[in-house]
Order: sequence, then C-alpha cells, then structure tokens
Amino acid sequence: MKKFAAPLLALSLALTSTAALAGGPVVVVDEGQPAVTAETPRSGWIVPVVVGLVVLCAVACGNDDN
Repeated sequence: MKKFAAPLLALSLALTSTAALAGGPVVVVDEGQPAVTAETPRSGWIVPVVVGLVVLCAVACGNDDN
C-alpha cells in the first residue's frame, strides 16, 4: 500500500500545487499611445513675407551710382 500511495500522493501534490500556488493570471492592460497632433504655427507665413519684402525693397531701391 505504501509503495502505491507515496508516488500517487507525490504526483497529486505536484500537479495541484503548481496551479494552487501560482498566484493567478497576470493581466497587462496595454494603454494606447496618446494621439499627438502638431498644431500649425500661426507665424509660419510671417518669415517668408518679411524676407520677400526685404528682397523686393533691395531690388526696387537698387544702387543709384552715377
């Protein structure tokens, strides 16, 4: 009886203790990345206009050396 009961008890403890002592499932909730949208800069048109005015002034004023 002891030769049959000891391995059976060891096998039943090995199979049930891993599930009983595992601590339960670990659920990892993957939060989505926040949507980052870049706003268009309000002053995006100022620099080209100022550069264009400077170039236009340089062409219009010219060099009046006689």
